[in-house]
Amino acid sequence: MGDGRAGNSSSKPEWLEQYDVIGKIGEGTYGLVFLAKIKANRSKSIAIKKFKQSKDGDGVSPTAIREIMLLREISHENVVKLVNVHINHADMSLYLAFDYAEHDLYEIIRHHRDKVNQAINPYTVKSILWQLLNGLNYLHSNWIVHRDLKPSNILVMGDGEEHGVVKIADFGLARIYQAPLKPLHENGVVVTIWYRAPELLLGAKHYTSAVDMWAVGCIFAELLTLKPLFQGQEVKGTPNPFQLDQLDKIFKVLGHPTPEKWPMLVHLPHWQTDLQHIQGHTYNNAGLYNVIHLSPKNAAYDLLSKMLEYDPKKRLTAAEALDHEYFRHEPLAGCNSLVPPQPGDKVVNYPTRPVDTATDIEGTISLQPSQPISSGNNMPGGMAGQHVMQNRSMPRPMAMVGMQRTQPPPGIPAYNLASQAAMGGGVNPGGVPMQRGVAPQPQQQQQGRRKDPGMGMTGYPPQQRSRRF
Repeated sequence: MGDGRAGNSSSKPEWLEQYDVIGKIGEGTYGLVFLAKIKANRSKSIAIKKFKQSKDGDGVSPTAIREIMLLREISHENVVKLVNVHINHADMSLYLAFDYAEHDLYEIIRHHRDKVNQAINPYTVKSILWQLLNGLNYLHSNWIVHRDLKPSNILVMGDGEEHGVVKIADFGLARIYQAPLKPLHENGVVVTIWYRAPELLLGAKHYTSAVDMWAVGCIFAELLTLKPLFQGQEVKGTPNPFQLDQLDKIFKVLGHPTPEKWPMLVHLPHWQTDLQHIQGHTYNNAGLYNVIHLSPKNAAYDLLSKMLEYDPKKRLTAAEALDHEYFRHEPLAGCNSLVPPQPGDKVVNYPTRPVDTATDIEGTISLQPSQPISSGNNMPGGMAGQHVMQNRSMPRPMAMVGMQRTQPPPGIPAYNLASQAAMGGGVNPGGVPMQRGVAPQPQQQQQGRRKDPGMGMTGYPPQQRSRRF
């Protein structure tokens, strides 16, 4: 952990002297994120997350502590890598340093919708989804529920040995749910509203990692259509999880849930208490196929519909989704999600995440006039020029087979490394190295140090079954 004490020759904390901070790249509920270069290796970019102080102003944010405790125990190709932890003792502000990812799904989707006005390549959609599920399967196998999956928290690496590799980020709301110190519902409202599962909206007191799978279904639909599937208006400033407009948006697409299809529905608090607005409303012509313009017989449609099951016990697990026939159809998923495997396919040159160079790492002092950060041929607004390159002859080779696994940060012990031995060195849960254009081979699911019993829910997750291939 970096020391926050200042050196004699500078007012900067000593740990900060090793970085050149370029500017702010993100801001959220819990703090700010900055882009920095390591002075000793200018080719290495780092994302530094600065946490806001606790609400009481009396020390380090509990959210930051939870995130550190989780990230120091996990290591996976599709999970963001914690590089270092720094603290300023003067004000007890905490900083986490991560490997920098140039892209996120929010910007990728926005680029296709607003800039080039074209659908995302099916290979890219499938590869992003497979890697997202792969990382989530690892988390759920280790009893971690993320609880805030959304496009801006799904990162994609830019140029380098991990080009096109997807990383799940932002573990501020993540929890270990095998034996939590208090029921999960007592943590308050979780998951950004457009990606929030119906059991949460209806006030479920107990929930499982199935809430993450609902969010993945919403993300999958957004990758296909370039717009959020359920765009409800959130009522702010209330601890009540019930959000009528969001439920209305869901019911308009999927129809009413029924006790026949979801037996536990009648026990959810807000299903019983809001008879007039929920049960008394009728929805005509509801159907996912009206929004996702695919045949119900299409494998992508089938996978999506099973991710968006109302009953969390019936909703696909990450392991089941990875085994779905969608991933066995051409184009096959690959480890570089940004470069299609076929010569002549269009390669989209995505712009990097915008950087606010007028804000320093304290978030208040001007560094220099705001300007775009160089990333290839820049256009106004920092958008990389020549967004679509025609007929690139061959994708750049990706040395993913035998690629060095991510390691815990220096000085932070790895957890139960023996249990990770079965995970192999590729990005597949079964330890099979994955190559661009080569389908992930279904193997026995990896064994983490914990098993997901679904909080005692019968049938969640389902028993391991023999796989077809």
